[in-house]
Amino acid sequence: MAFPVHGTQHRATATGTRGMVAAAHPLAALAGIRTIIDGGNAIDAAVATAAALNVVEPFMSGSAGVGYMHIYHAASGEQRICDYVGLTPQAAEVALFDEQKKLRGPMSPLVPAACAGWLEALRRYGTMDAATAFAPAIELAEHGFALTVTGHTFFDGCRPGLLAYPESARTYLIDGRAPLPGDLLVQKDLANTFRLVAEGGAEVFYRGEIADKIVDHVQEMGGLLTRDDLAACEPTWLEPAHTDYRGNRVCAPPPPCQAVQYLEILNIMEGFDVAAMGHNTVETLHRFIEAAKLAVADRAEYAAIADPPTAGLLSREYAAERRALIGERAQPSGGDRYTAEKIDGEIVAGDPYAWLKSECTTHFDTIDADGNAVAVTQSLGGGFGSQMVVPGTGLALNNFMNWFDLEPQSPNAIGPAKKNEMCVSPVQIWDGDGLRLLIGTPGSYGILQTTPQMIMNVFDHGMNVQAAIEAPRLTATHPGTLVNVETRIPDPVLRALERRGHEFNRLGDWSPGVGGGQGIMVDPDSGAFMGGADPRRDGYAIGW
Repeated sequence: MAFPVHGTQHRATATGTRGMVAAAHPLAALAGIRTIIDGGNAIDAAVATAAALNVVEPFMSGSAGVGYMHIYHAASGEQRICDYVGLTPQAAEVALFDEQKKLRGPMSPLVPAACAGWLEALRRYGTMDAATAFAPAIELAEHGFALTVTGHTFFDGCRPGLLAYPESARTYLIDGRAPLPGDLLVQKDLANTFRLVAEGGAEVFYRGEIADKIVDHVQEMGGLLTRDDLAACEPTWLEPAHTDYRGNRVCAPPPPCQAVQYLEILNIMEGFDVAAMGHNTVETLHRFIEAAKLAVADRAEYAAIADPPTAGLLSREYAAERRALIGERAQPSGGDRYTAEKIDGEIVAGDPYAWLKSECTTHFDTIDADGNAVAVTQSLGGGFGSQMVVPGTGLALNNFMNWFDLEPQSPNAIGPAKKNEMCVSPVQIWDGDGLRLLIGTPGSYGILQTTPQMIMNVFDHGMNVQAAIEAPRLTATHPGTLVNVETRIPDPVLRALERRGHEFNRLGDWSPGVGGGQGIMVDPDSGAFMGGADPRRDGYAIGW
């Protein structure tokens, strides 16, 4: 069996046999593949790619952000997830926040845990020291890189928020304007921060010089982070949650990661003959949209509680029960956040405990010739996160407090030293003989719907990874029956769905609003790699 060839492609696929990196920016992919060429493994390459993305895509992710690194280590046979989603400050409580305070500014950051996660992954599974892994990023930050058209769009869209903070404006703007495509962006403070981390490790970031700068600035601006919050930061290692889809094991981070939502979607969709119904047809899309709403309701109700019923949510019996609720008409969703008051006719959570009583938003991928493989989704939250850059560090702090709820009854309500219900969710997919696919995407709550669409494109419709990523997508992330959709889905299909009660927010032919996926497939016979990257943003795959 060779790679699948089906599917219309806008861009050629990348291939390789000794290594592959698919990332959200070509310079970050280059940093990762350079690391493999220089003798590093896929984990070394993942850290190099992550650090380089901090430089070239600073609006999306960085060492002051959060994420999950999903690792397969070939020598030990271990598949583990490094969880570097920081906790809320110890002083956090709902009464201190409103929508604006949790959205941007000094109250909005979680503990910045990404740097700790990168270093921990390197310590446990890498072969290079931090200085070597960080070297490409230091070079890019020190000497600058030319901004892309997509990069300019994000910088310009965030310009008003950056102007509110002098250090942010100094770091990312040129005389108050967004850098233009081709302008060089030099970040010497960030280069120096990376050098300090390479020399001093997590100690300097969480208990030393960098920690002091972060805490002093946040508290001066009225935020909650303390030295104790940073000093307590420790990445954790998790066992993946998983379900089987068409004979393939789909592995993702467990709750409170929201990946349980797309695992449930796949379970529901497996009960339909998706291949026979066809790609992006009325029947397939109607069932997918309704399955997504059902899984959203369950995830919002259960993912963030203390002992989530993961086994029940992912059981075949529960999927059949939820699947039976899909009729011929669109049902209203309550939206992606927990709501105490339900609207009339709203899809509500089921009872996964019934089965337990009887049994119990950047993404990138790396792989090497030895079979080590890494899928990473990490984020700052919104564009440039909190939009606050810590003076003298080049670090934009995340704004993931915004992913908590102000509703006290919500299991995802703001609280002290709390892990949030996290939407970033990288996936690895295995069959009985080995790894077949690494894939993921940014996109906030949309991640949980674009990811299963890409998976179905591969395993139901036989698409190669580039075609699966490029295929038009939709996301039902609004309250009610409104769906975001790319208009490459034919208009007669959308009109037929409207007659079933769906409403559409037409985004145009290609929209970054439905994510920016990256992925790597492994050929089951030759072991060769095929990489795909999303033209909706600056995605690029490089093989060796």
